[in-house]
Amino acid sequence: MIETNGRRMPWRLALFVAAYMLATGTLALRQGNSEFVIYAGSMVVFIIAVVLMHARFGFRTSTLWLLAIWGLLHMAGGTVPIPPDLAQTDSPHAVLYALRPWPDLPRYDQVVHAFGFFSATLACHDAILAAAGRVRASLAVAAALMGMGLGAVNEVLEFATTRVLEDTNVGGYVNTGWDLVSNTVGAVTAGTLRLIAPPRD
Repeated sequence: MIETNGRRMPWRLALFVAAYMLATGTLALRQGNSEFVIYAGSMVVFIIAVVLMHARFGFRTSTLWLLAIWGLLHMAGGTVPIPPDLAQTDSPHAVLYALRPWPDLPRYDQVVHAFGFFSATLACHDAILAAAGRVRASLAVAAALMGMGLGAVNEVLEFATTRVLEDTNVGGYVNTGWDLVSNTVGAVTAGTLRLIAPPRD
């Protein structure tokens, strides 16, 4: 375990995150993928924020692992190459984020959004629970709304990237809309889960 103000961060989790950040960051540099080098930098900021929030609120180990897996899916999404014929994008980078194996199914990008903000909403619920007590319905609704808010912040960051770089894998207005839908699905699902099956510890 890694000690953070009395809260213990599992060392296996820390090693897992460090390993995939190093691997995907190196891959992005070798590909000349400047978009994802920027994302890697923002990921470091988010990782530090999670560590500090864990020190304050004490996230459940399962929540920490979900956040870590989300980080892996995100970093892999922007760096792992796929066959160009499977890439549903005009971006020069044919990577996992552009993957849509079947026309009527969501893209990898949208699945990661739903999973990610499901995880973020559970983290919000942990933090609210630690700070405010156990009022199930109001906590579940507040956590879902916070998760949706985090999803909106993510879209702002993606928009900022399109203003800085000419060629990105972010997509246009329709992509933003689907991202927000995916974020909402993940956040509402997590809020509902905490409402009908609250944590026992």
